[in-house]
Amino acid sequence: MSTTTYLVQGMTCGHCVGSVSREVGRLAGVTGVDIELVPDGVTTVTVRSAAPLDTTRVAAAVAEAGYELTGALS
Repeated sequence: MSTTTYLVQGMTCGHCVGSVSREVGRLAGVTGVDIELVPDGVTTVTVRSAAPLDTTRVAAAVAEAGYELTGALS
């Protein structure tokens, strides 16, 4: 089991949370997505997965939802 927290820019509302949750949740191996929304700031997206994920895949999923992954905490 792996847990990584990512930083995402541009999320402002519950719709944003739903979009990112859906896209990241579709990645193979993801077992859960928790988002702490910071409107007009940097939101944290914590992803639980069976194994560590490739950050470029997570960034692509976030971009597909319309937002920008700006870093990772762990």
